[in-house]
Amino acid sequence: MKKGINKWGFGNSGVKESIKRAKEAGFEGIELNLEGEGEITLASEEKELLEIKKFAEDTGLEISSVLAALLWKYPLTSEDKTVAEKGKDVVKKSVEIASIFQADTVLVIPGVVGSVLLAPTEVYPYDTVYKKSQEVLKELAPFAREHKVYLGVENVWNKFLLSPTEMRNFIDEINEEYVQAYFDVGNVLLYGYPEHWIRILGKRIKKVHFKDFKTSIGTLDGFVGLLHGDVNWKEVMAAFNEIGYDSYATAEYMPYKFHPEQLPLDLSSAMDKIFQRK
Repeated sequence: MKKGINKWGFGNSGVKESIKRAKEAGFEGIELNLEGEGEITLASEEKELLEIKKFAEDTGLEISSVLAALLWKYPLTSEDKTVAEKGKDVVKKSVEIASIFQADTVLVIPGVVGSVLLAPTEVYPYDTVYKKSQEVLKELAPFAREHKVYLGVENVWNKFLLSPTEMRNFIDEINEEYVQAYFDVGNVLLYGYPEHWIRILGKRIKKVHFKDFKTSIGTLDGFVGLLHGDVNWKEVMAAFNEIGYDSYATAEYMPYKFHPEQLPLDLSSAMDKIFQRK
């Protein structure tokens, strides 16, 4: 398994500075994010992206994946057609960016039933979101296939795809090679066990996020540093070993309020310990 970190772990540092710091902290790859503002946006041009790619190559760091962060703002399953179409544009641009970076996966939020991450929270019918999400992912799959970039459906706090068997069936029903799973270890602790999800999703998992979580807190404040929560890392690593997963595990964290420069070092050290728990 390869050790990666999401760009968010470096706070307001520029992309190149984040790449440099990720390498120094001992990571093999970095996940970059398509956002509304910054260096990687819907307006980013190929020349700018190729400069980032070259810098990463010269630094000795791989760009492992792209996170389509704007899908919280533009849900693919929005009842507002303008918003939903914008969401499709976000996915397509993310795929194009990933292709330029030679990254093989884009993290996709498949739809939103409701979420503590959105304010105000709108609630949509579960069955409608399920159907609409599958339809739009099937529509986007040929574009992903053309660019040889997987759409990685992530289990996020969107009150949707709440069990591993449901997520497995959701992906299998779409039946498209380039629509697979992006599995987040920490996100399922509130309502399940990551080792169960890993074994059930199996080869559908194309990329992985590492987070840890304290179930006794049970809110966003429950996300804690790696090895400080309730994830059974020994079982998780055993499950990954059983399914033969050997791609990236990407730590997805925001920097500490105090001494933010310490976070990547702590994550790197914790991941080294986790990787030994087979």
